Amino acid sequence: MLVTSAQSGESGGMPQLNPEFWVSQIFWLVLTFGLLYIILSKLILPKISNNLESRKSQILENIETAEKQREESEKQLKEFEKIILESKLEAKNYFNEARQKILDDINNKRNALDKEIDNEVNAAEQEIINLKNASSEKIKNIAIETSSELIKQLIGEEANNSSISAIVEEQSRKIEEKQNGV
Repeated sequence: MLVTSAQSGESGGMPQLNPEFWVSQIFWLVLTFGLLYIILSKLILPKISNNLESRKSQILENIETAEKQREESEKQLKEFEKIILESKLEAKNYFNEARQKILDDINNKRNALDKEIDNEVNAAEQEIINLKNASSEKIKNIAIETSSELIKQLIGEEANNSSISAIVEEQSRKIEEKQNGV
């Protein structure tokens, strides 16, 4: 018996190619692929589609958030640059004001010192003029006294002081004219 059943299996060939089994095979094929299609289209594909949509929307939200953050950081960077520029200008203005104050103070002190020096020079010149005027009078008096004493010692008599004083005055005038270049 074993041999007959083995022979019968060989004589029929492959059951898939036997037309008598095609109807049942097509039924199970349609049923299997139909169920697979329904499971895939109703359960698995919507979940995949939802995941893809949520990822896409999350990516778009991330891109929008990143763009907003980039714009905000650029805005803050511009504000910081503006603050830095204003600070530099303000510091430069403070420096220029301080420099100008120092220069004004130096100029004021220089002018005060120049005035003080001019006053000292004028006072010294006036003192020299006063000494010169006083000394010429003293020199004249000394010359008159000395001449009068010399004449007294040479001649033995006292000379007229008015004539000696006229001679000394005339000689002094000549000397002053020579000195002044007149």
